[in-house]
Amino acid sequence: MNFRNLTLGLTLAAALLAGRAQAQSAPADPAATPETKRLLSNLHKLLDKGVMFGHQDDMAYGLTPEGQRWIGEPGRSDVKSVTGSYPAVFGWELGHVELDSARSLDAVPFAKIREYIKQVYAQGGVNTISWHLDNPHDGKSAWDTTRTVSYILPGGEDHAKYVTYLDRLGTFLATLKGTKGEAIPVIFRPFHEHTGSWFWWGEKNCTPAQYKQLYEFTINYLRDTKKLHNLLIAYSPSDVETPAHYLERYPGDGYVDVLGFDVYYHGDGSAFKKTMATNLTILTEVAREHHKLPALTETGLERLPDANWWTKTLLPTIAGYKLSYVLVWRNGRPDHYYAPYPGQASAADFKTFAKDKKVLLEKQLAPLKIYSKTL
Repeated sequence: MNFRNLTLGLTLAAALLAGRAQAQSAPADPAATPETKRLLSNLHKLLDKGVMFGHQDDMAYGLTPEGQRWIGEPGRSDVKSVTGSYPAVFGWELGHVELDSARSLDAVPFAKIREYIKQVYAQGGVNTISWHLDNPHDGKSAWDTTRTVSYILPGGEDHAKYVTYLDRLGTFLATLKGTKGEAIPVIFRPFHEHTGSWFWWGEKNCTPAQYKQLYEFTINYLRDTKKLHNLLIAYSPSDVETPAHYLERYPGDGYVDVLGFDVYYHGDGSAFKKTMATNLTILTEVAREHHKLPALTETGLERLPDANWWTKTLLPTIAGYKLSYVLVWRNGRPDHYYAPYPGQASAADFKTFAKDKKVLLEKQLAPLKIYSKTL
């Protein structure tokens, strides 16, 4: 090969790599805000550094060393109390915002959720939002399994009601502003765990075509009608067995930025590790093929009876996979919690887990200024 051909080959290779990097870091929304673009680009780059740890409703409530609830205490966090740092990722729930309620379905005032999201953004953490919306067809909860989707799609008898739900959701999301008036980027995760059938949007309760149409209409409405361009969209089924199953209801690359799944610890450790290995392999392969950000969007062991669960089960289970974040569920009650609090049986092991060089908390994330700088 002569020098000219070698130079041309290297130039083409560099262009190809640059194109792949751009595809990985470009949001699905072409009109995404600068802060949203930087966040997604930086999260892709952080995949080589480690996995961010996340906790649902981390600042809103938790448990005392005596196992009693604390609620809304400024600066408090069970993760922070144990490790000395807030988590890197904070999950928030917007169920009941569609009802124009003052509080979420987990009884957290929406005014407080707004404050928490602003605080996390200012501190350099990442916010992700779930939405367990009530059934627009019959008014029952998200866990009602009445076949509903056909009624709320365009042309359906409850479509206008669903649009009202989206208007209320969009109104709340539009209030998420930084100190300079910029829209705060959030990872929005609608209609999750759809490969199960415990929600009205679940696998047995609508067809793949209906699910995709609902997903597409929802995201288009938030982008085009509500003019929200600060949303990174997460697609997250529950347990799947094949890539085809994972993608059966996928709305397409133009609607999704983050690929995840939700799998909780059930049975014994070997069963959990086997299920996770299947899903993590599928997730990371699909994410690579579609240039999307992979994440373990929900997991955990309720009440954490295993004192070494963090370093003996969770850490070795996710080792070897590139994941953006791992989020455990909320510390809602003394009989329903997923992160340790001071004095809890797994607290010491969690501190060891948090010190692992591949586990990122907010103290590692904040100095990177992921919204204002490109890594």
